[in-house]
Amino acid sequence: MSNQSHVAILGVGKMGAAMAKELVAAGHIVHLWNRSKNVADELLASLPQGSTQSHNTAHDALVVADFAICLFTNGQVTQAVLLDDPQTLVGMKSNLIVIDMGTSGVESAKALDQALALKAIAFVDAPVSGSVATIAAHQLLVMASGKESDIKKVEPIFAAFAKKTAFLGMAGAGQAMKLAVNLIVHSLNAAVSEGLALATANGIQASAAYDVLEESVIAAPFVKYKRAAFLDPAAPVAMRIDTVLKDMGLILGLGQASDTSLTAATGVRELYAHAQSAGFDAQDMAALFRFIHES
Repeated sequence: MSNQSHVAILGVGKMGAAMAKELVAAGHIVHLWNRSKNVADELLASLPQGSTQSHNTAHDALVVADFAICLFTNGQVTQAVLLDDPQTLVGMKSNLIVIDMGTSGVESAKALDQALALKAIAFVDAPVSGSVATIAAHQLLVMASGKESDIKKVEPIFAAFAKKTAFLGMAGAGQAMKLAVNLIVHSLNAAVSEGLALATANGIQASAAYDVLEESVIAAPFVKYKRAAFLDPAAPVAMRIDTVLKDMGLILGLGQASDTSLTAATGVRELYAHAQSAGFDAQDMAALFRFIHES
């Protein structure tokens, strides 16, 4: 395959695993590294033999890569993996492009851009909007920032799982846009939770209430694909409430840094914080409905 590339994925959680599958299907060779190696090894066993390798260190995955996708919990972890050990980025290919696709925050993106530039390694800040199902359907939205020429080089990789790459400016702009999107997502999740709680408190079955929401003017794609998470406590966890709180901290911090009043976001964060204190921290964000319903 003439356009085959070697792609490292650092951080093989749900999103990383889903991207790996689509990259392999598109004909690329994928190199996996995870802080818990057994997670990468399990994914390796599920993919076609010869299409994927699991590596013992981040350096081992990076040194063979043309592109490296980072998908960690936060920017501090991403920076630690890439920068704490000075040997991690030694011996890289001259054309390597490192891509942070996690929700890391603006300051982390700018710090990585500067640190990698000193090592003559290109960096693309490219968080995403979507889910595992969105990746499988090739409908992910990539919010990319950095040098436009580097983003053009990365777009064929994104094409394996994304419908569009939006170019937003220099590194950090992608993170700012992702936080703006997540402000709306987390606020919508809170509004749906309170709306369902209000309906059920007045004698309406939760499933009947959700039927109405899905046919109403608020029926965004999020509302449609989160139905099972709201109505079935046993549904798989997609985004934990403690992860939402991490995002809300970044959102409010960015608002303060850019002198932007985020009154609604402050109230939304408080609601999630109450749910976390009540023991819902590891549950899906849609469990906010059950927290309100049970309170």
